[in-house]
Amino acid sequence: MSWRNVGGTPGGLGPFLWGFVMAVGGGYMLVSRVTVSSGGWALWGYNAFGLSLLPFLIGIGLLAYGGRSLAGWLLTAAGLTIIFAGILMNLHIYFSPTSLFDTLAMLALLAAGLGLMARALQPMRGSAP
Repeated sequence: MSWRNVGGTPGGLGPFLWGFVMAVGGGYMLVSRVTVSSGGWALWGYNAFGLSLLPFLIGIGLLAYGGRSLAGWLLTAAGLTIIFAGILMNLHIYFSPTSLFDTLAMLALLAAGLGLMARALQPMRGSAP
């Protein structure tokens, strides 16, 4: 494979790089308009973050006692899953007010860039591998 024939298409490097630049530009513009904040972990009106740490801490304790403990590995994995799910579930994501033109420009850049990159990586039709 040569750098000029990315994906088997003649001149595939140019469209791939243009698509990459467009996708990065559109993605950056879109992400820069997003505000993320978090709320408290509540379970029946009480702060539940400490409670979500229990399986993780018990699993770590079991692993410290014996590294081959299946229960320790399961509790550690379950605890990490609960913690990450809790963080994601308590995020509040807001798209900042922007004009329709700006939103369409961001989405068009992102979509066109991804399309150019995908087309540049496709093998040319009718060519031998």
